[in-house]
Amino acid sequence: MGYDNLKLEKGMYRQEGMNFTQVLESLDPSENYRGTALEGTDAFQRQLKRFGIRVKGAGSSSVEKFFRTTDSAVLFPEYIARTVRQGMEENNILPDIVATTTVIDSMDYRSIYSTPTNDDKELKNVAEGAEIPTTEVTTKEKLVSLSKRGRMLVASYEALRFQKLDLFSVMLRQIGAYIQQQQLADAVNVIVNGDGNDNPAVQYTIGTSPISGTSGTLGYNQLVEFWSQFDPYTMNTLICSSATMTKMLKVPELQNPLTGLNFQGTGKLTTPLGAQLHRTSAVSDGVIIGLDNRYALELVRAGDVLVEYDKLIDRQLERAAITSISGFGKICDGAAAVLNV
Repeated sequence: MGYDNLKLEKGMYRQEGMNFTQVLESLDPSENYRGTALEGTDAFQRQLKRFGIRVKGAGSSSVEKFFRTTDSAVLFPEYIARTVRQGMEENNILPDIVATTTVIDSMDYRSIYSTPTNDDKELKNVAEGAEIPTTEVTTKEKLVSLSKRGRMLVASYEALRFQKLDLFSVMLRQIGAYIQQQQLADAVNVIVNGDGNDNPAVQYTIGTSPISGTSGTLGYNQLVEFWSQFDPYTMNTLICSSATMTKMLKVPELQNPLTGLNFQGTGKLTTPLGAQLHRTSAVSDGVIIGLDNRYALELVRAGDVLVEYDKLIDRQLERAAITSISGFGKICDGAAAVLNV
């Protein structure tokens, strides 16, 4: 069956364990287009081509083109979901702080964790016949808390029908950016306060042992002392607010010319400690979060970006919800800590 004669219907959004594009791919596999002009497109993009819908560029279509036929109207919710996801992925630092992502198909999830003691961390010589040291991995006592984050799309079809998709996409990407900011705030809260299983991050304060200096004053010595608390983990990521980052970048040792060249060439900030530096308003001023992003945090998603497809297909755009359900769990104690400046 070719892409140009598929029958599209609402039920494609209700297939258990599959999203809309996956359903399309099962009916119109992309592998069938190898060596053709459509190689590199997915099943949804081929449907856009089928109906002559251009979602970006100077010649982008208007919103009403999705509703020229009953079949093409079915594509509208997936277009919205994809564009919102694009906004979530722009300037998203979650991939840089999350060790692993788990996708579930329920609202309940109990993660695993490991809390090794100092004795467990030692690589001891095991004599013949002696007991091998153990690392205990157990399930958490409490479930990972999942939160629904989203925005309501409030507009009438009459107000949008003649708008170009290129412009409408900007609005949808902004919705995605808002959802991403909310999820990042959830991640920061779990890192600092724990996931409900009595596992908050260790708090250090400048001027209080083992961090030297005077409270309110940040220097290179304090950063090195903070870094040293992560053994056997590696503090490879730092998260802070814009104000705190400004204070950090004024530390003379962080004004290394190579750091400046790297920032000018790639737009990414690194520190002489080898940690990737991220700024976000989700972290309070005067607080620096350090973590080993390989072991600290698990992202749990309950499915993909959700849209009220019935309303959107039927042109009932007024108050159509766009949501994403996710939560975060701590993995290894000691892989994240907080420095209070």
